[in-house]
Amino acid sequence: MELVERLDGSCRWFKVGMELYYAAGNRVIEQLRKRDFEVFLDLKLHDIPNTVAGAVRAVAGAGASLLTIHAGGGERMMRAAAEAAASAPSAPKLLAVTVLTSMDAAELSAVGVDDAPAAQVLRLARLARTAGIDGLVCSSEEVAAVRAEMGPEARLVIPGIRPASAVADDQRRVATPAQAIARGASMLVVGRPITQAADPAKAAAEILAEIASAR
Repeated sequence: MELVERLDGSCRWFKVGMELYYAAGNRVIEQLRKRDFEVFLDLKLHDIPNTVAGAVRAVAGAGASLLTIHAGGGERMMRAAAEAAASAPSAPKLLAVTVLTSMDAAELSAVGVDDAPAAQVLRLARLARTAGIDGLVCSSEEVAAVRAEMGPEARLVIPGIRPASAVADDQRRVATPAQAIARGASMLVVGRPITQAADPAKAAAEILAEIASAR
């Protein structure tokens, strides 16, 4: 919440990931919502259909606007999640995570996927659309192809965003904010370039300026 204080006025959305959610639970979402921020709950749910549907129902009332599931769980799992969200009042919109930005072709091959990341992302994107999922998470390298496939209304959320002066850290498929916007991103996920900056508000302002120039 100290970081939220420093970013008030710069950011309207905050991502609550697994580390924070497992430590603080719904309490942190409630605190953010009381201050009228939107919450992206990034839990990447991935289990059998019944379990994921139950998890969606369990967090539906917490106040998050977006919730992630793993497209790799398959069509039945995603459809069960979509049905659970549809049946719950004030449920978050669902985003299907395609291929993590930390994975490259070699790592996909190591887990039995011989296609290039772009081909696997498109396969999972089509599956998510069939299952009734609201949007997708993919890297900037695939967003143009996914946008062409899914059309202008699809919500495409892009992680692995690094300003030109930043290091990639453990991300493999990264882009600058301007590149991701130009390729068709709806929303950008920016973590360490802001959270680990000496002046987070200044870092956020510079990224917002880059987004504005790209538009």
